[in-house]
Amino acid sequence: MGCTRRQADITSPLEVEAAICSANPGLVLNAAAYTAVDRAEAEPEAARKANTAGAGIVARAAAARRLPVIHISTDYVFDGTKKGAYIETDPVSPLGVYGLTKAAGEMRVREENPRHIILRTSWVYGRFGTNFLKTVLRLSREREELRIVADQWGCPTASQDLAEAAFAIGRACALGAEAWGTYHFAGTGVTSWHGFASFIIEAQAQAGGPRPRLIAIPSTEYPSLAKRPANSALNCELFAGAFGYKAPPWQARALETIEMLLKGSRAQP
Repeated sequence: MGCTRRQADITSPLEVEAAICSANPGLVLNAAAYTAVDRAEAEPEAARKANTAGAGIVARAAAARRLPVIHISTDYVFDGTKKGAYIETDPVSPLGVYGLTKAAGEMRVREENPRHIILRTSWVYGRFGTNFLKTVLRLSREREELRIVADQWGCPTASQDLAEAAFAIGRACALGAEAWGTYHFAGTGVTSWHGFASFIIEAQAQAGGPRPRLIAIPSTEYPSLAKRPANSALNCELFAGAFGYKAPPWQARALETIEMLLKGSRAQP
């Protein structure tokens, strides 16, 4: 059973407890978060309520019913200065409010529920909601030129693969595994935002869509309130070893998503 914010506000202990009681689950997955990275700089209290207090409320409510909790976290807990992919034991050092509140949320989950899996991921995209892949597809139909940051690197992660990772954890828990702790999970392979956009545009062009000019720019030319980590690459070997699942190459899943989105847009009247 999944709950929307309207059905269960994670900043309300009573609503969270009622939702868990009604669903009677075997585990609790908290994918809710305040994810507007730039707006968080101007709304730190709203980000804290969702990402820190809310994380603790969900973990505590799960613990009260002796349930494990899966908590989705982010690459933004790191400052992006490491050479190479981050591992779980690397020290966190967030650059902005979003990362700070998510790092604090991880700590609250650890304090409130010993039976936890904290799953750090990065650059999530999918068919639904607002995300980079869908934005590039839309802008490529509206503009003749796109300027995309080329000096930030990470692992594009399909929401489908993130869901599969959660199922893998659930299966392990059902079999009695107790591999509690913090893990990294992301799409396999590393690219830049510019590289990701190039792949998206080329896939769309191969399907008969537009091919706007793509200009690589440094992050200093992209105005934003919040600083982003230059390196968001995550090493996911620990998760694969513990739960037996590794995401496919990010290009393969991105192509599937693009094809589904293009098929859906052609079906629109």
